[in-house]
Amino acid sequence: MNEPESRPRIGQLVRILQGRDAGQFAVILKVLDERFVYIADGDKRKFDRPKKKNINHLEFFDYVSPEIQNSINETGRVTNGKLRFAVSKFVNEQITDFEKGEQLDGERGCN
Repeated sequence: MNEPESRPRIGQLVRILQGRDAGQFAVILKVLDERFVYIADGDKRKFDRPKKKNINHLEFFDYVSPEIQNSINETGRVTNGKLRFAVSKFVNEQITDFEKGEQLDGERGCN
């Protein structure tokens, strides 16, 4: 599932694997400890009410949104619009790459 050496990073895109929001994408807002992170997507889950999530219930992508990362590091906050933009940009790029014949990072069958 997750490699132990890959630590969650602020601004990293994830897919939720377990729970009510399974299958949806979100952005890591804060790393609490080695097991839990706060995530939000700017739509259903806003910045001011992030979801505490076990990292074992998330699929991590090798993509960090620089806009989100810079905003959180500089001001400690990020707008819900930026979160929605980062998620939609990532999903659109990944779907386009997938349609061209490339596999998504983390998909089954990838070596």
